[in-house]
Amino acid sequence: MGEPKVALQEADLQLIGNYVQSHLGQWIEKAGWHLRSRDRELELLERMVRVEEELKGQQELIKQGFGLVEKRFEQNDRRFEQVEKRFEQVDKRFEQVDKRFEQIDKRFEQVDKRFNMLQWFIGTGFTMITILMTVYTFLSR
Repeated sequence: MGEPKVALQEADLQLIGNYVQSHLGQWIEKAGWHLRSRDRELELLERMVRVEEELKGQQELIKQGFGLVEKRFEQNDRRFEQVEKRFEQVDKRFEQVDKRFEQIDKRFEQVDKRFNMLQWFIGTGFTMITILMTVYTFLSR
């Protein structure tokens, strides 16, 4: 799986640190601070250390956030796979229904053949009766 990629690489952090170091004196002078005493220097160094620690903490939080996002994507992938399986099951059921309809169509065709055959027998029977009645009427005269 590997570690998730973070927006700031180690080289980027180094560049930012160098930039801050090179311009820190100018920024302090613009803000009106004067570095006359050793206590003031130590205070600033402590602040810088705290800022660096906080940046490292933020970096860890970002890594954790990316890890959580990756886990969510994996969960969504699993859910999509489950939905896909359900669709496949529905497709199979539709195929079964199609087969049943084909069987029903065959049965209807068989009923149609039987009906046509019955109709032919009835028609033939009426024709025979009519012929026999005609012959009987003709002979009885």
